[in-house]
Amino acid sequence: MNKKLITLILGTILIVGGVSGCGTKKAETKSSENKEVTLTVGAALVPHADILNFAKPLLKAKGINLVVKTLDDEAQLNPALDEKQIDANYFQHVPYLDSVVKEKGYKFKNVGKVHVEPIGFYSQKIKSIDQIKVGAKIGIPNNPSNEYRALALLESKGIIQLKSGIANYSATPKDLVKNPKKIKFKEVDAAQLPRSLPDLDGAVINTNIILDAKMDPKSAIFREDANSPYANIIVVRQGDENRAEIKKLVEVLHSADIKKFIQDKYGVAVVPAF
Repeated sequence: MNKKLITLILGTILIVGGVSGCGTKKAETKSSENKEVTLTVGAALVPHADILNFAKPLLKAKGINLVVKTLDDEAQLNPALDEKQIDANYFQHVPYLDSVVKEKGYKFKNVGKVHVEPIGFYSQKIKSIDQIKVGAKIGIPNNPSNEYRALALLESKGIIQLKSGIANYSATPKDLVKNPKKIKFKEVDAAQLPRSLPDLDGAVINTNIILDAKMDPKSAIFREDANSPYANIIVVRQGDENRAEIKKLVEVLHSADIKKFIQDKYGVAVVPAF
């Protein structure tokens, strides 16, 4: 076999091998791009987990397998995030987050607000705000941020007045400067307020708890408006806010599909905050 023929054969083998190698690299790159990523988000049952479950197929289309994790005790969702048991959580508003970060020293980041659950005043004994009597017993949540929120709602309706200059969304009935109806406040675990209603003249209750209790949120005598600062947010560990899958999660939760789902399913009980 002459030298020219040998050279031609070797050249052909190298070219074919090179093309084959390029094809393999492209296939590997495509496979890498299509690889599904699992994202675990801890959430309250209602409406948070419902919203996330609706978002699952939307995220699936973006290569994210969303796992929704709920706990019996929502207060454990921040420790779970801190301990890397979950990638993000969705159950709290900024005032609550600020209070636990101050207490626990968590290094967390708020990456976006999703919805507001307007807190409302409910009663089994009266039908209007004018029927609140002198000496009425009113239940309020006993955790710091929601206790302030409840008192602020009552203040907005002229029932009480808080002292000025209260910082960090923290107040108790001891911070009242005016209580003309001599309201007797009962500080109760937020989740127990619906069960406490028969023993109270009324109570200020979070909407997610109303929904859990299978109560009609439209039965509130009065509630916050949509401009409430208590929007529920997605929280991650500091440093994770730039992860591609976290950005895609927020993108989907801020989509028109999610907004329509919230409005159609919950009406006045849950208001989109984006």
